[in-house]
Amino acid sequence: MTELSGRVVAVAGLGVSGAAAARVLLAGGARVLLTDAAEPPVLAELTAAGGTWLGAVSRVPDGVDLVVTSPGWRPDSPLLVDAAGRGIEVIGEPELAWRLRVRDAAGNAAPWLAVTGTNGKTTTVTMLESILLAAARRAVAAGNVGRALVDVVTARDDDGTPAFDVVAVELSSFQLHWSSSLAPAAAALLNIADDHTDWHGSFEAYRDAKAKILRLAPLAVADAGDPVAASLVAAHPHPVTVTLGEPAPGQLGVRAGALVDRAFSADPAGQVLLELSELQVRGPHNTVNALAAAALALAAGVPAAAVGAGLAAFSGGAHRNVLVRSVAGVDYVDDSKATNPHAAGASLASYPRVVWIAGGLLKGADVDPLVEAVAGRLAGVVLLGRDRAVIAASLARHAPSVPVVTVPSGDDDGMVGTAEATMTQVVAAAAGLARPGDTVLLAPAAASMDQFTDYADRGRRFAEAVRAAAS
Repeated sequence: MTELSGRVVAVAGLGVSGAAAARVLLAGGARVLLTDAAEPPVLAELTAAGGTWLGAVSRVPDGVDLVVTSPGWRPDSPLLVDAAGRGIEVIGEPELAWRLRVRDAAGNAAPWLAVTGTNGKTTTVTMLESILLAAARRAVAAGNVGRALVDVVTARDDDGTPAFDVVAVELSSFQLHWSSSLAPAAAALLNIADDHTDWHGSFEAYRDAKAKILRLAPLAVADAGDPVAASLVAAHPHPVTVTLGEPAPGQLGVRAGALVDRAFSADPAGQVLLELSELQVRGPHNTVNALAAAALALAAGVPAAAVGAGLAAFSGGAHRNVLVRSVAGVDYVDDSKATNPHAAGASLASYPRVVWIAGGLLKGADVDPLVEAVAGRLAGVVLLGRDRAVIAASLARHAPSVPVVTVPSGDDDGMVGTAEATMTQVVAAAAGLARPGDTVLLAPAAASMDQFTDYADRGRRFAEAVRAAAS
């Protein structure tokens, strides 16, 4: 779909990706109809550019031949159900971007190196971006992280050629659900754990949405330690797996404290990419992320030396296992990005003795396997958020001797408190449970929107409360 002029396209949801899609469609000459639950701040700009505001609608207007939906819109949204029932194609912004890619004089578009997974995808994609930049590639991380894909793939240099040589693409299950023709040059399915079943309807539907990233990719990467992802990639014609142990042929892994490639190296014994001690980010899960990023880069022809240099230069993202401060022998670590049990488990595994700060919106996820697995590491637990009682009940079953403090917050507790006041209480309670040598870890295993704007807001308030308590 390269010709937009004259097409009638409805854009459902005008957040970052929806607004970006609308801009590109309008610039291409499409007639664009705009809908959302409420008038967004960007509406004036889009209507001034020629868009037509429909307000909140439940039926697709006559004449529309394509709906571009934002990832927040569930498949059972009335407008999308109506479109499906009438045979009108529904796609997401990544699928639109794939169809609109700018090509060079030879007809080639910048390849995509794509990553999905329940956890680790943002870290892996930004690691991959660091590697590609170290190899002097004109690269950018985009998609579910960074810039909208439609902006990246339609960007041109002054001579009209594509602005980027390669794109490191993060894709969520929501985005993949609405994608049909994406064909990345290589794809990584890092892991699959129970998450977003409220959106997809079942774990199986969530898994199948994730697996769509592999369908048209000539090479597929997975963590050998994740049974679901590994089984899906094993069925692929060209599978590559990564492991924390000694790599077998066709794998990347760890040998004698170094990251080693035995999937792409011409040496049967493998090639050392980087000493593990040179990685700036902590934890075995980040070692897996680094190996997956390396695999995608090597698949794209990046030299091993650039892989090592890019990984060594990567310092991690905000709110992902970041040490905020050490106070009286206790480390306070912000991993607010751990928004589901699988991510929290990976974070907790990085520290031997933890005062765990947890709670928020569990989105239907089961916390029992996590609590049972980490019970032996817990020096104490501080709970907050709407679903804190679910975690408290699990702790009572699997870690009954661990002290638990519940911090009340919100009107349902008979009180009104700000997010700042809540986090101040949380940090004070955690400090009371911690002893020298412990780690106070914010790894909530839940989403944040019950009390905070997003996970970044939650992490910022945690860091602020820690610094205020230490001053």
